[in-house]
Amino acid sequence: MANAPELSPSPSAAHDVGPGPHPDIRGFTVGGTVRVERPFVLAPMSGVTDSAFRRMCGMASTDTVGLYVTEFISIEGLTRANMKSAARLAFDARVERPLSVQIFGGEVERMASAAQIAEEGGAQIVDINCGCPAPKVVKRGGGAELMRQCDTLARLVERTVNAVKVPVTVKIRSGWGADSINAVQVARMCEEAGAQMICVHGRTRLQLYTGEADWGVVADVAANVRVPVVGSGDVTTAEEAIWRARTPGVAGVMIGRAAIMNPWIFGQIDDLIQGKPQRVVDGAERLRVLRAFAEMAAERIPAHAIPGRLKQVLARMTKGMEFGSLLRERAMRAQTTEEMFDWIERFFVAADAGELETWALGARFEPVQVSVAA
Repeated sequence: MANAPELSPSPSAAHDVGPGPHPDIRGFTVGGTVRVERPFVLAPMSGVTDSAFRRMCGMASTDTVGLYVTEFISIEGLTRANMKSAARLAFDARVERPLSVQIFGGEVERMASAAQIAEEGGAQIVDINCGCPAPKVVKRGGGAELMRQCDTLARLVERTVNAVKVPVTVKIRSGWGADSINAVQVARMCEEAGAQMICVHGRTRLQLYTGEADWGVVADVAANVRVPVVGSGDVTTAEEAIWRARTPGVAGVMIGRAAIMNPWIFGQIDDLIQGKPQRVVDGAERLRVLRAFAEMAAERIPAHAIPGRLKQVLARMTKGMEFGSLLRERAMRAQTTEEMFDWIERFFVAADAGELETWALGARFEPVQVSVAA
């Protein structure tokens, strides 16, 4: 999960926004054509937000995700018909709408060509990644490096806008480092080049995912451009999502790592907006969603790869739960999907019955079966 390190609740996560309803929280439109009914966006996360994960969030949150964004796709891989890159374009139009396809790279003409491929593949929005801090991306002129190559970025955005009919958007960071905060300048330049929305992650490239996101920078960008601005960084709860949505000038809020731990968060936000009690997620619901995720993942990847994807989500979903570490220890050693679900189901059944201590006692002494991968 290159783009999804551990997330700790920020000091503002417990901010009281009141019981609701909250009629001031409204959607927005991108480029005059794509309506985002709810202003809460599922963030792109490399190695995480494939179609199965996006659909899992949509199912868990009862179709209250405002905008789905794909994990980022290499423009080089896409234009060279790389199978892995092409597979990242897969989506289910019955659920994943509206859909933004995020692409990354540093070559102007290749970016335009990749955007055309994404548009032909069903993208309603094409998003250019100018925020990824990963060294392997930055060294090749993509991601956050583009914030230091403003002339290239301007040409890249303008050429891409001219190459497609769908709106083109840009995701940036606050800057490269603390001494080079240039999000406002970059956002204005992207707007002038034709970008129809700007997403701002309130950290610098050098911060990676450490420290706290600076939403003051997000507000500054929103005050200096006319297109919608979506803020990103450290949104851990439904309450905080609503609070951040009230950042002056901000049109929407992007949610990433919190959705791995809690794919129900978009539904919980919607509950608060409507003035309803926030939905409580029990063990049976967690089991249902994990099983559905495994089934959806199996549509796109081979059976032997399912346990790895399931472990990835389970590790985040059970973080902080009583005896969750013991479940992870046991489930992570499983080699098949069936073996994993045997452990997962018994854990959640015990959790709902208030019998986790009994489960844990048995789990500590039960031998783990070493199976051949399915």
